[in-house]
Amino acid sequence: MIEHIKPLPRHVNRRMNMTEAAYADRLEILKLAGDIVDYRFEAVKLRLAEKTFYTPDFLVTTLDEIQFHEVKGFWRDDARVKIKVAAAQYPEFAFCAVTRKRDTWQFEQF
Repeated sequence: MIEHIKPLPRHVNRRMNMTEAAYADRLEILKLAGDIVDYRFEAVKLRLAEKTFYTPDFLVTTLDEIQFHEVKGFWRDDARVKIKVAAAQYPEFAFCAVTRKRDTWQFEQF
């Protein structure tokens, strides 16, 4: 008997999922407090290799640096590889993986 496997939800570009929207709310508070200068959702696409690109969820600008934040409910191996490769190829930017556990945001720098 063949098991029916539910397909993964497809990400729609330029639309935030619930976790990304919650993180955008957090970024808006940081912006209003003056802790960051600005943020934008899916603002850039980075080339990692021929026909391989990475679009970070958020471009975050501070007074000191430009950061890319990747927001995930959980991490798949391919997403973790992409952010690590991007961080290695673009050392002039800061890369941060963001996950939410209950009401607490957790951060991992690359």
